[in-house]
Formats: sequence, C-alpha cells, structure tokens
Amino acid sequence: MGKTIAELIEDRFGLPTTAGATLPAEGTVAQLLAHRTHRRYKPDAVPDEVLEIVLAAALSAPSKSDLQQVGVVLVKDRAKQATIGGWIPDMPWIATAPLFMVFCGDHRRIRRISGELRHRPFPNDTLDMFMNAAVDAGLVLQSFITAAEALGLGCCPISVVRNHVEKLSELLELPAGVFPVAGLTVGYPSQPGWISLRLPPALTVHTDRYDDSHLAAELDAYDRRREARHATPPASQRFVDRFGQSDPYGWSEDKARQYSVPERHNFGPFIRRHGFGLA
Repeated sequence: MGKTIAELIEDRFGLPTTAGATLPAEGTVAQLLAHRTHRRYKPDAVPDEVLEIVLAAALSAPSKSDLQQVGVVLVKDRAKQATIGGWIPDMPWIATAPLFMVFCGDHRRIRRISGELRHRPFPNDTLDMFMNAAVDAGLVLQSFITAAEALGLGCCPISVVRNHVEKLSELLELPAGVFPVAGLTVGYPSQPGWISLRLPPALTVHTDRYDDSHLAAELDAYDRRREARHATPPASQRFVDRFGQSDPYGWSEDKARQYSVPERHNFGPFIRRHGFGLA
C-alpha cells in the first residue's frame, strides 16, 4: 500500500495526525506536501517545450487587480550565470544548474501604460504598489516550482541574489521599476533532494486572533524534532567567533544568529532609486 496524505503531513511537520489518513498520497496536495529542495542536477538541459509549458502554468497564478506585475529573466548566457554564481560561492548550484532564472517585480509596465501609452496620471509609486509587484512575483515563482516539479524538474529559490541587487540589476539591465525578488535554479535532479521540516501549525495558524503565547514551548519542541532529523554539523554553525559552539544548535539559534548582523540594508535605497516612494 502506498503512502497516505497523513503520512506526508507527518513527514513535513514531524507530528502525528489523522488528517488525510484515508486519502492516497496523489494529486496536487500530495505534490505540495512532498516538495523537496533540489540543489544537485543532471547536466541535461531543460527542453524549450517543457520550459514554455511551465512558464505558461506559472504565469497563470493569481495577480493583484489583474495588474500582472511580474517579469521573469531567463539567464541563458552561461557567462552571466557564472558571474552571479561567483558572487555567491557558497551556493555552487547557481553556476552549475542547467537553468538559472530571476523573478522580478515589474512596476515599470503599468507606469509606461498609464503615462506613456494612455496619458493618464499615475500617483501610485507607493509602498503598496511595491508590495503588489513583489507578491505577484512570489506567486508566479511558487507556481513555477509546482509546475516544474509536476514535470520531473527540481528547483531551489535563491533570495540571496538581493545581497547583490545593484550588480544583478546592472548585469541583467533591469530598468527603473523592475526589481529582483529571487533567483531560481532549475534542472532534473541527480539525487532525491531533502524535505525541510516546517514549523508546527500551532505557531503559524491562528483562529480569530493572533496568539503566540506558546512560542517558547512550541519552538523548543520544533528545534528538537528538526535537530533529530537533520542536525547542523558544528562546522556549519554561524558566527562561532562571536557566540561560540552551541549544543544543541536548533533552527531558532541558527536564525537568531543569522539576523544578529545587518542584512540587505541597501535594498530599501535601491528600491527608492527605482521610483518607489515607499509611503
């Protein structure tokens, strides 16, 4: 007998459940629950027809007010891909993946339509419009991953490209109003990939009001479950020179260390230079 939806939920959260115990692990829900991160790929190129299909599916994602504020850059120039990979040497899969893409929020298009093509006022270079474009790009990114996995591909989102937002924007010739949200490596997996254990719904799902009164206890239990499944080796602990070795070293310690230093403080000024008032 094959797996059930309940078993996939248990794989994802490390917690027992009866939800989906009678449902076979098949279809879209099963695919989403079984999502794996893939960073190692076969050398085979992604066929143009497959890419066209997956892009069509991705661009079918919901869009705020039908504004469709997304731009997708296919980085087919291997020299450009290698350049991006060189900026992020601890992620070698960026340079070696058969396909690298950058998903962008595209506010430029509606600006041009309103002012240049339809001669209408456009008093909307706001934080809300930035958020609309960023969310549109995120929805298309997720839809691309889902469609790609359905056709046997594997993917890994790369948000760290925003650490190099000015260089990336220049390399890809992104005009004002177009900003990178995330990169994505794509290819046929050469190994199974891995399932990332998620925070329990008790911390992320709220009813009628936000309630994090059990954060400490739930987080401690999550750290222990996650450490038991894929422990962080001592050599991979962050900022040991500042904080020392920690045992155990859970998800919460890792994230607290990660954000103990400034990160991407150049992104706000970059966005403002692209015309967003952020007001």
